[in-house]
Amino acid sequence: MVYLIPKLTIIPIVKLYVKEAKGLENLPKKGAFIAAANHASYIDHMIIASFLVSHLDRKVHFLAKKEHFDNVFKKAWHNYVGAIPLDRAKGGREALKWAINALKGGNIIAIHPEGTRSLTGNLQRAKTGVARLALKAKAPVVPIGLIGTFDILPKGKYLPRFKRAVMGIGKPISFEKYYGKKINKKMLREITTGIMKEIAKLSKQKYNFK
Repeated sequence: MVYLIPKLTIIPIVKLYVKEAKGLENLPKKGAFIAAANHASYIDHMIIASFLVSHLDRKVHFLAKKEHFDNVFKKAWHNYVGAIPLDRAKGGREALKWAINALKGGNIIAIHPEGTRSLTGNLQRAKTGVARLALKAKAPVVPIGLIGTFDILPKGKYLPRFKRAVMGIGKPISFEKYYGKKINKKMLREITTGIMKEIAKLSKQKYNFK
């Protein structure tokens, strides 16, 4: 019963904050993929999960810091969407290993390549974890651009303002040309930059990092 709470309450409320969700038809109906989005607000993952879970009728597994499981309400939400507790004190190695295995098992993993919320709403330099996941699991990446979420709930604020966001979902990006090659830093950065440039287009920003 506790897991009905997010479906009946949180998802309808979160969707009120979204003016438009474009590109839902680009989401693969079957098989594994990585949903990669920019990150300017705590509401970002709630918007992504609300639309992907309801559209695909599948769980979307997030890497979420373990502190997000510290009460019944949060735990209900994170279990509903399939969040994976991430212990940052241990470098998150176990969670990343779990994510790779989950992708190999045909599941969906959602990730914010920037690693943390932007303090300005603008894109930050991304970490290469998304590229490593894509290569290790041989999974495509679906870029997602979020516009306006910073104005709803920026970092440091706890009460959302009633403004409306737009979510744009791009076509899956495959990295087959890299399969079988030795993974190195240059390759990881190249793939990450390519993903972020697609996210930048969808969020109507520029990605000014290499």
